[in-house]
Amino acid sequence: MRQALLINGVPASGKSTVSSALVPMLQKKGFLPIPLALDTVKEALFAEIGTGDRDYNRMLGRASYHAIFNTVAHFPKAVLPVIDAWHGFQPRDVLEGHLARAQINHVVEIWISVTPETAARRYRARSAERHAGHLPISYADEVFDLAGRAGPLGFGDVITLDSEAQLPDDLSDKVATFLSR
Repeated sequence: MRQALLINGVPASGKSTVSSALVPMLQKKGFLPIPLALDTVKEALFAEIGTGDRDYNRMLGRASYHAIFNTVAHFPKAVLPVIDAWHGFQPRDVLEGHLARAQINHVVEIWISVTPETAARRYRARSAERHAGHLPISYADEVFDLAGRAGPLGFGDVITLDSEAQLPDDLSDKVATFLSR
């Protein structure tokens, strides 16, 4: 059985922070987690083929997402991909197709809940430090709206975290329990 851990939330919700903290916790529990972040792949594409307008940015996001799942398809089954992305940026059937192609048959989703105000504030605050290929600071208004209506995808077990709270001490235990099913 091939499993995956989806770290999901709108932009600026704290996905990368959760992923960075969770990977070593899972290693200590004997898992072989491999972190894969959409922005890491996308920024490599920016560096090699350049940046562009919003449509170009979205195209590179789709290509990055596709590349991540193509890579996962070649992993040994013992490896646990930890995929950090806003998984709701494409239609649900796109993720279904990626999961099927990667032969992932068990998903645990960590949904990072964030208030619209916090998501927009964080997006604005980090805009100056991010690669110029990312959407501009004005996208914070859309992030605000998105955070007000987005939710987990529910492809498997869902663990919801509050982005403004500390990570629960038992988070890796909860994830391990779901992965052991």
